[in-house]
Amino acid sequence: MRKGLTYLSGLALAAALTLPMSATAEPHANTVVATVNGEEITIGHMIIARATLPQQYQQLPDDVLYDAILDQLIQQTSLKQELNGEVPKYVALSLENEARSLLAADVIEKVMENAASDEDLRAAYDEKYTDGTGGDEFNASHILVETEEDAAEIRAELDAGADFATLARERSTGPSGPNGGELGWFGKGRMVPEFEEAVLVMGAGDVSAPVQTQFGWHVIKLNDRRTSAAPTFDEVREELATQMRQDAVEERVLSLTTAATIERPEIEDLDPSILKNLDLVRN
Repeated sequence: MRKGLTYLSGLALAAALTLPMSATAEPHANTVVATVNGEEITIGHMIIARATLPQQYQQLPDDVLYDAILDQLIQQTSLKQELNGEVPKYVALSLENEARSLLAADVIEKVMENAASDEDLRAAYDEKYTDGTGGDEFNASHILVETEEDAAEIRAELDAGADFATLARERSTGPSGPNGGELGWFGKGRMVPEFEEAVLVMGAGDVSAPVQTQFGWHVIKLNDRRTSAAPTFDEVREELATQMRQDAVEERVLSLTTAATIERPEIEDLDPSILKNLDLVRN
């Protein structure tokens, strides 16, 4: 009897030593949470599914989301298996586009991570505000019309003594018209290039010749200009970091595309409207 007990105790001890290792192993991305006809669904699949949910759903309790996401993945897997491994053309193309986009985004993320060190940010700040000022600011008004002829006519009326604000209220098609055309104070980079170029060479009180932009034709009056005080490093730190990251990404993209062998074959009779034809990718 004692030997039997000893033997059973030995088995129990062996079980006690081996069972907890598998039962208490910490879950990881490859941990299988369900199988559907032998196809595995893992915690990794569920993590990605949760991360792509709309924000309002991500606020739900964790246990509710867990059950809902797992049920959805099980259902999707069951439905997918109906295709018996066949992948429709449009699905294959969508997957290729999605993979391309995600991989490109991963490279961009790595470029941005290394693009704005504290040392680089401080150097960029010192270079931009080396004279201790924040650069020029402008206070302008404008009258926006559709044609150059209308703009030239307005300029002639102003030269003859017409009031700028009155003409703006009467003639301007822009949203600032009812306010006499006033745009308030703005710095460099805030206006479209053609508008800014005109303002940069104007003095307070000057009225421009007609200026064309993507919005139409403008007659601009510079009400005043001033030099702003330089912001503190902390005030513009994030702005500088954003710009440096954008510049780093653009530089990397240009470098890679310049070095790449890119061929664009000439295709006869190619109508750009072909991109609307979804029938071409359905099999």
